[in-house]
Amino acid sequence: MEKWQELGKTLNRFLRPHTFPLAVQLGRSDLDIPERARRPFSAFGQKLAPCQGAALARKYGWTFAVGPDDCGCAIANQTYGWDPLPDPKPAVQFMLGMQYAYDEAAALAALSAGPLLPPGTCRAVIYSPLEWTHIPPDLIMVYANPAQIMRLIHGATYRQGTPIRTSLSGRAASCTEGVLAAYIDQAPKVVVPGNGDRVWGAAQDDEMVFVLPASQLESVVEGLERTHERGVRYPIPTFLGYQPMVGLDLPLTDIYKVPVNRKNGERQ
Repeated sequence: MEKWQELGKTLNRFLRPHTFPLAVQLGRSDLDIPERARRPFSAFGQKLAPCQGAALARKYGWTFAVGPDDCGCAIANQTYGWDPLPDPKPAVQFMLGMQYAYDEAAALAALSAGPLLPPGTCRAVIYSPLEWTHIPPDLIMVYANPAQIMRLIHGATYRQGTPIRTSLSGRAASCTEGVLAAYIDQAPKVVVPGNGDRVWGAAQDDEMVFVLPASQLESVVEGLERTHERGVRYPIPTFLGYQPMVGLDLPLTDIYKVPVNRKNGERQ
């Protein structure tokens, strides 16, 4: 695990995110779940959604696993293949009831666009802080502000040059459009957290999500290092080498030289 932990430390140094970058594994069997990993029932006595597991890992520093027996989200149960819907009608009715879709055709189009895992592919989704990860990751997941996401994109495009291609719906975002899409496509994804991410997963208004295959992390870190050397870095080094002006046309150095009318504030 030392390789991943060192990469996690380097990622933190270049990005300075507010919460821990995560190693994410789609465990194929119960044997993949570390003994020290917390589970929804053992930690809280109830089911939790995967986005809550990610939040507990990135905010508390826990290794956390969510599977079909303790997943409290019907959408994740479907998309992870834990409880597939042979008939899409219930999901369509939900979309219409929430007014996420204009009609049944729009609802079906939205549902068919989302990634799905075949049943039996994944036994649990496991999250662990990358700097001390207890799992070999399939994916790396970072919650970050838009400027930090920009830097991650710089790193991800350093080797290949091709832009990041992603899908945005504002629904089932971090777990499905992020984790599953990056896993299935084996490509980085930028995610706008969905409503569930915000209500239950504690995503803040200034946060976005970046998910990439773990096999590409070294290349991303290399891209961050190279661009950092040239001054493209975070925090953003905004240009400050300009003369300060008052009222757009008066140098700050001259404010005592030009009298100001006390009644209307105009310079005389």
